[in-house]
Amino acid sequence: MSHVPSGPRTVALVGPYASGKSTLFDALLAAAGGPARRGAAPRGGTRIASCTYLDEPWTLIDCPGSVEYVHEADAALAVADIAVVVCDPDPARALTVAPLLRRIDAAGLPAMIFVNRIDTLTGRVRDTLAALQELTARKLVLREVPIRQGDAVTGYIDVISERAYLYRKGGASELIALPDAMAERELEARAALIEVLADHDDKLLEKVIEDIKPTSDEVFERLRAEEAEGTIAEVLLGCAERDGGVRRLWKALRHDAPEAAVTAERHGVNPQGGTLLQVFRTVNAGHGGKLSWARVWRGPVKDGATLPVGRIGGMWRGAAGEMVKIGEAATGEIVGLGRLDGVPTGAVIGDAGGADLALPVAPQPVHVMAITTADRKDDVRMSGALEKLIEEDPGLTLRQDAELGETILAGQGEMHLKAAMDRLATAFGVKVNAHRPRIGFRETIRTPVHQHARLKRQTGGHGQFADVTIDIAPRARGEGYLFVDKIVGGAVPRQYIPAVGEAAEEAARKGAFGYPVVDISVTLVDGGFHAVDSSDMAFRTAARMALQEALPKADPVLLEPMHAVTVSVPNSFTATAQRLLTGRRGQILGYAEREGWTGWDDVEAVVPEAELHDFIIELRSQTLGLGTYRHRFDHLAEASGKVLQEAQKMAAG
Repeated sequence: MSHVPSGPRTVALVGPYASGKSTLFDALLAAAGGPARRGAAPRGGTRIASCTYLDEPWTLIDCPGSVEYVHEADAALAVADIAVVVCDPDPARALTVAPLLRRIDAAGLPAMIFVNRIDTLTGRVRDTLAALQELTARKLVLREVPIRQGDAVTGYIDVISERAYLYRKGGASELIALPDAMAERELEARAALIEVLADHDDKLLEKVIEDIKPTSDEVFERLRAEEAEGTIAEVLLGCAERDGGVRRLWKALRHDAPEAAVTAERHGVNPQGGTLLQVFRTVNAGHGGKLSWARVWRGPVKDGATLPVGRIGGMWRGAAGEMVKIGEAATGEIVGLGRLDGVPTGAVIGDAGGADLALPVAPQPVHVMAITTADRKDDVRMSGALEKLIEEDPGLTLRQDAELGETILAGQGEMHLKAAMDRLATAFGVKVNAHRPRIGFRETIRTPVHQHARLKRQTGGHGQFADVTIDIAPRARGEGYLFVDKIVGGAVPRQYIPAVGEAAEEAARKGAFGYPVVDISVTLVDGGFHAVDSSDMAFRTAARMALQEALPKADPVLLEPMHAVTVSVPNSFTATAQRLLTGRRGQILGYAEREGWTGWDDVEAVVPEAELHDFIIELRSQTLGLGTYRHRFDHLAEASGKVLQEAQKMAAG
């Protein structure tokens, strides 16, 4: 098998939480000559390391496995040459990689699957393969057949080279003679692989039809082409914790991973032109400054170079456990660029032409908290720290709720927000307290009320006088506030009437329950004035008095915001999702197959906003971490039960 060394290539390691992905990352680096290290990546912490394997340069990106950091994994996948999807051998857990495989398919990214912890496999690897195949549009091909001693998997047979190996902890697998008992199974697996490859290769198909055995080189070359096109994904076996299959994975990557130029072409990048980089991750390191991790689509790029967005203030290459300062980076490399202030994650630096380099948009936030500084003197610092935090983590959003006076931080889950607040404290020195945000309730009325109010004050000199009579009445839901002037005969001079309407609208911002009043009309029907003592201010005060006295008499109603919710789950959890929604006072509207996601359902419902605060925690806990939802404000509905009782209690003081 011939192979011509290529330039820098990038591999993104992805997989569900606790799949052993980070252990595989460490094992791959160790096999490439790095320090022997084991341990999970920090929660939400993408790890980036460059290394050399058999004289070829590589960058490995260890993406977070938690679903709360899917946006970080998506950003890494967008700049990678190939993805390695790490999964459990248990077919029952295959579903946990479904969202990853769907996104990789949609991106057309070449991928391999590494079935980790193969030593724990109790059933047939063919069952694992079949379970995984249901989750992806590309054809999965088994590269290896497990060798068993009793119930334990102790090695594998490479079905292309037809060589057998035994795992050796901490080192390369040992080449052994192919066990006689495995010969038939190996031939069966090889035939299945060749049959898939022959679907797109007439010469290979001819050999299959004529029962001529293709050479290993022919199979390897066809495999490499199909892997690069994203029509197939090879499945390899191993145990990263014991170094089993790690070097075999390296060799598969070395032979089958597309070169950087092929990836650039897939994105539509013109190889001719000036420097072109793309920032896919940002890290604000406190006093260490800002570091922008970027892929060099067209190089070279030198430290100190002036780019369209500013001058590079330092350039680094990731390494196992440390950063290495470099002076120049070539096309295809992943590098850290210093001091590119104002350059956000996803920024494309240089002329991209018509290239498609947009990073996937982070999912809609599904968990929110209201935050305040632990020390009021940090209020100004918190604003700047949050700006930097959101710059490096597009999965976070921030908004100021002026009405409720709260700063709302929204993210992808409970742990995502907790990690963000911890980072505020450790990286930026701003400690914050968090609490559940208040709900933006509204009020309206059921009964029309006729109300009179008079202001008459004499304090020496000019006094204050205004007399108003108003009618308030309910309007249809969603029609808002309306002021109507029905004054005749000059009972209230024209110059004072706008003040009455404005003051009534201001007074409606706090009703009987303490919340803004909506969907009412206020009609000025009569009044009186004094030629000397009347003024805008007097009529404003009288109007407020009238409305504040009228609202409690008008049979006030508390309204709570209702959201249109779409819950997405594998169809085996559809009933679970419906149960969770109805348990939170949700009204199920129906469900249907999720578009483009065979085997998944979208459940539509209307749910009170008050019930959504921790909904994602319960949903994920009962759907293997796979369930998610989208939501938007839909309408206001009359509150009842416990919600109304609590509001009445608060209004009473």
